[in-house]
Amino acid sequence: MMTLKNLERKLLKADAKQARLYLFCHFVSLLLITAYSAMMYSPTVLTVFPEGGDSRKQMTAIFVLALFGCVVFTIYASGLFFRNKARQLGTLMALGISRRRLLPGLLCEVLFLSSVSGLAGILAGFPFLWLLWNSFRLFITDSSQMALRLDFKCLYLSALFFVIVVFCSCQNAWRYLRRTDVMDIMHEEHRNEPVKAVGPWCGPVGILLVFTGAVLGYKAPGLYQKAFSAYSPAWLEALLYMPAFPGLYMIMLHTVVHGWHSRKKHPYKNLIAKSMMKFQGKQTVNNLLVIAVLIAGGAFGIFYLPTLSIGRTMEINSRPYDYYYHYRQDQKIPGKEEISALAKKYGISLRDFQSVPYISLAMDGITRIEDEDNSFHLERIPFLKEARCLSADDFAAVSGEKIHVEKGCYMAVSNSDETGLYFLNATAETFTNMVTFETLSTRFSGYVHYDFLADRMGYYVLNDEDYRNISSGLTPDFMGRAAFFNIDGEDSYEFAQDFFYTLVDSFGPECETTDYYDRAQKYYARLQGEVYWVDTDSSTKISFSRPDESDFRLYWQYMPKIRILDKEDFSKTFSVFLMMFLFIAIICSLAAMVICYTRCMTIALNNRYVFDDLKRLGAPPAFLRKEIRGQAGPVFKIPAAVGMTLIYLLYILIMVGNDGKLTYSEIASLSGCFFILAALAAIYYLVYRYTVKSMCRNLEILQTF
Repeated sequence: MMTLKNLERKLLKADAKQARLYLFCHFVSLLLITAYSAMMYSPTVLTVFPEGGDSRKQMTAIFVLALFGCVVFTIYASGLFFRNKARQLGTLMALGISRRRLLPGLLCEVLFLSSVSGLAGILAGFPFLWLLWNSFRLFITDSSQMALRLDFKCLYLSALFFVIVVFCSCQNAWRYLRRTDVMDIMHEEHRNEPVKAVGPWCGPVGILLVFTGAVLGYKAPGLYQKAFSAYSPAWLEALLYMPAFPGLYMIMLHTVVHGWHSRKKHPYKNLIAKSMMKFQGKQTVNNLLVIAVLIAGGAFGIFYLPTLSIGRTMEINSRPYDYYYHYRQDQKIPGKEEISALAKKYGISLRDFQSVPYISLAMDGITRIEDEDNSFHLERIPFLKEARCLSADDFAAVSGEKIHVEKGCYMAVSNSDETGLYFLNATAETFTNMVTFETLSTRFSGYVHYDFLADRMGYYVLNDEDYRNISSGLTPDFMGRAAFFNIDGEDSYEFAQDFFYTLVDSFGPECETTDYYDRAQKYYARLQGEVYWVDTDSSTKISFSRPDESDFRLYWQYMPKIRILDKEDFSKTFSVFLMMFLFIAIICSLAAMVICYTRCMTIALNNRYVFDDLKRLGAPPAFLRKEIRGQAGPVFKIPAAVGMTLIYLLYILIMVGNDGKLTYSEIASLSGCFFILAALAAIYYLVYRYTVKSMCRNLEILQTF
């Protein structure tokens, strides 16, 4: 005798395929979000990514995109589950079972499936992260700083994601049970969701909105600051970017309704595939939108790798000397004889060794003073920053360029592309001797270019007579030397490493400072009765006991430039940065591929009856495979093309916006990014091929191409 429980058990078994799809989608989403959030909260990453820095902002922004994509994707999967479960609900209601009787069982099923898949995804997220992280350490680079540490606060984000998804799934369950027409419920899985017809203007207007949003969002904050002398509020920046999202939706809508090829010559070409896409247009447009956003986020993350590596490699190769180091004269640093003796141990010798003096002075200048209402005003302060100053003759000896600096003037040393002007002060009217507090009246007379001396603190060139006068009375801690030399023949990595460690050991604890430690600013803060911010816990700390850490290599104030060491240790120095952004790209790309695959398999499941009818009408396998490719192709190709193109153009906009031009290194980096996109496109194509084969297998169509 068939009981209600037996009937429910049979119906549940019939829905097993859709339940597995929901379990898979929920599991993958929780796995990706847990792994990403674990990386974001990892002390390993947070120690290296400076608080408030661009890298941490980029990491957070892409996480928001990934979170948005996974939420929409999982809610979509739950909607598919209930659409196919509608037949079971309709059958039970037709037998007279009330909604009140069905609701507890349905909610229990949703909670059970969500809990099992969600818990499994959360638990699997940590092994997934460990596997990727340690694969990077094993096959690419490793360092003591790469030891993965986890902060389980990341589980708050996973729990929030889980609650949102379960709540939306329960809402879907309640929405389906509220239906009154039993026949509508039973035929829900065959219900189409066509989009409203829009004119051909939709696509071009969408493209215009996307570019308008990108330009406004990127440029408007700077214009706001100039117009109102205040920092633009965060909500305004988000609002200005908003036109890009409806524009992106309109592009996808145009793709579904009209496509991007003219149909005047062949109006009936691919009619079946296009009609099937139109009839399920709402689902398709939403999926294409989410996929495009995820692909854009993944591409933006992986762009960090070629941009950093190519720019760094070009800078290293362009150096005129193999070695450069500088030091305060109160330190006992190895000279030419000691370094030559060390080099002999490794069978090499030095050439072109030279050393020039410099002095450290305080500069006045104009800076922003922040007010309480998020506004700011410009003010000249007497101790704006510390500056390393060379005489004109000493600069000529180093660079080989004879320059003339007028008395009472100064020039700032920039790189040849003038991309580091942000760190240089062109508003000074006074240099101050920090020991005698004698001052030198001066004015800015332009930039001189020498890439080797361009750094965060900056070098400045003074008239020879002014240099002698203002340096009178300086103590050794405000005087220094910069040394340069080449290796005669092939360099030795072992020597470079030994020289680096020897140099570090030669400095006293008073030089255990970062490159943004500024004695002029500290003095001015003390005059104002304030604590210098670098002396607080918010500042990055370095230690002579850990010279191989990326913080030390990147931020030590006296970090030497050693060509072979910087080349060989590049991946170690930037290992955490490279791993984080590579991981971001992997997470976003995996999410996009899973959504593409799920959407295509859903098309196959929901339209099986269409393909069965075509078989009965005598359609050959080649025709059916063509129609399947016509359905799967746009799901992969359109969001990939849109996401990659838009993020590439946005990246160009960012590079141009940084300094108003594209430098040679930036052009080379963009070329590297283009090849990265080509590699990503090839991977998406392979997934597309696999998906088409899976669709053919599911629909029992001959799987030959």
